[in-house]
Amino acid sequence: MAKTLGALPAPVTPESFPAGFHNWVQRKTTRLKSDFPAQWRAQIVPDAAARPAVAVVMHVYYLDLVDEILEALALMPVDFDLIVTNASGIPLDLATDSLPNLSSVRVFDIQNHGRDILPLVSLVNADLLNPYDLILKVHTKRSHWREDHPDLAGSGEAWRGDFLTALLGSTQNIQQIIGAFATDPTLGVLTADGNVLGQEFWGGDHAIVSDLLRRVQLPPVHEQLRFASGSMYWARGFVLQGLRALDLSPEDFEAEHGQVDGTCAHAVERIIGILTDEAGYDTREMSAATLETIDTDAWHRFDASWVKFPRARVLPFYLPQFHRFPENDSWWGKGFTEWSNVAAGVPVYKGHNQPLLPADLGFYDLTQDSVREQQRELASESGIEGFMYYYYWFAGKKLMNLPIEALAASQSETPFCIMWANENFTRRWDGGEKNILIGQDYEHVPATQFIHDVMPLLTDARYIRIDGKPVLAVYRITQIPNYAEVLEYWKQAALDAGLEGLHLVTVDVGATMQGVEGTPADFGFDASLGFAPHNMKWSSQDRGGLEMDPRFEGNIMNYGVMAEHAENDLLDPVPTWKYPGVMVNFDNTARRQWMPDIWYGSNPYTFRRWLDASLSAVADRDFDRRVVFINAWNEWAESAVLEPSQRYGHTYLLAVRDALYR
Repeated sequence: MAKTLGALPAPVTPESFPAGFHNWVQRKTTRLKSDFPAQWRAQIVPDAAARPAVAVVMHVYYLDLVDEILEALALMPVDFDLIVTNASGIPLDLATDSLPNLSSVRVFDIQNHGRDILPLVSLVNADLLNPYDLILKVHTKRSHWREDHPDLAGSGEAWRGDFLTALLGSTQNIQQIIGAFATDPTLGVLTADGNVLGQEFWGGDHAIVSDLLRRVQLPPVHEQLRFASGSMYWARGFVLQGLRALDLSPEDFEAEHGQVDGTCAHAVERIIGILTDEAGYDTREMSAATLETIDTDAWHRFDASWVKFPRARVLPFYLPQFHRFPENDSWWGKGFTEWSNVAAGVPVYKGHNQPLLPADLGFYDLTQDSVREQQRELASESGIEGFMYYYYWFAGKKLMNLPIEALAASQSETPFCIMWANENFTRRWDGGEKNILIGQDYEHVPATQFIHDVMPLLTDARYIRIDGKPVLAVYRITQIPNYAEVLEYWKQAALDAGLEGLHLVTVDVGATMQGVEGTPADFGFDASLGFAPHNMKWSSQDRGGLEMDPRFEGNIMNYGVMAEHAENDLLDPVPTWKYPGVMVNFDNTARRQWMPDIWYGSNPYTFRRWLDASLSAVADRDFDRRVVFINAWNEWAESAVLEPSQRYGHTYLLAVRDALYR
């Protein structure tokens, strides 16, 4: 469950440990490319071949222990990739001919630094684990220290043997393990019996873990600790992929001196358990997974040939602001686009993710068909069906319409729909009644005209439909005079155009934002969509320890509280006319610098849990109405971004994929 974000721990002195929060902040720059060995880049070649669903990550330090791991891997019943990090200093010659289901093997040499943890993090940072749904992590461990440990029995050799037997052991055993992940959506990490430890094993790692959690805006954890010790386990791909959000680098890890506790490597071992829980998953031992009850065929879910289908229809909101148009040149200066705001963001508290900058797609121009096609590919790979474009129409005057009209004119297969963002366009970017640049004017051009201007979009074969009817959303419906009559006019116009009608959706913004409250049918609508943070639980974030810039005059709210409150609401039956909405983040510092609204606590793990709860809430509907909206695909100036960023990489898209295809 979510943890309430309270006061943060007192600042840690920079000299205390390398991964200390203040050390990390001092090292940060706006060049936030993920850190992994430079020599790997020549090995990471784009590959069009489909990857299997399963990967084995093997770290090698002791060469004489490699063969016993390979022998155990020969029992794997599904296709898998073997990814090896080699810190032995000696080139590896792996005998893999006896692995019948091995799809590929890649070996990456790395320095002996950070035990098996930094090599794992380096694979994550290099996006090498992104393709996989399920990962087995093993390594050549000796653990001589275990023989003298006061609380843990057995030798290091026996410990390693227990892991290999439990996690591999026999083909039937592996089938049951994989089947458990296929049938139990709450299972996140599975390890050998006796190796899930709790708060009594914090050791000297609590301070380091707390500082690492602060990087992803999560509070310190005390009694909730549960983690898989020994660093050998099966895990959902996202549990490890999401570590990219920690922004770890070799500088975070202590020099190797045979330490058995109190290092960044030990802290990451523990934080994986905490983040597994934050994502909505459990960490379990083999005996707690009731493997003997697993359907004998369930493991086929992770066959390379298995065809996966998304659990629901996920539709992120799409901002078409990223291109030049005359009005922006006039209002803000020549060449202005939303990127001008994004790049100018300045942190307002220590470690603030500003500016939040794009990664894969760069500062793109939406006039380019190739950009929109890359967006479609990224969305499709994650299971996202299509986009809901914000549509700006002011008494017949269209703004930012070029991207969607170019899409409609193209051969792209991108599904799309629109939400009429019928608010004023203001200098403060708030849709208010002051500093209006261009406003709504229903008197001179009635809202009935809107439907005729957008009809070419609604009749497009790619337009997203529910019950065979094009989905059309309206942001602030009660702003429109006689809106009930307007909606009836639109429905008739759609019928006259040969459509089956319209699926009209009101945006759940609340009465104070000119929305409606109650059953949508009472107001002429078919459904209501959630648009977080509107009409959600707003709770102030304790600023203690945040080290705010004295110029800050804005508001800071608590993302974790909002997410948990939304999840609790979703536990009750959700009416079929209600489409849940999930928020990646909201932070408009880029637009309003010292007077923004900020939600502190956004991170990929909490987001994944909220999204999963929303998908579960619509799971019993006909697929057509299993709809969940996300704020947003590319609201860069509000930090509501699924697209890859330099700070988070692909982690938010991976969270979507994980929740949709669990």
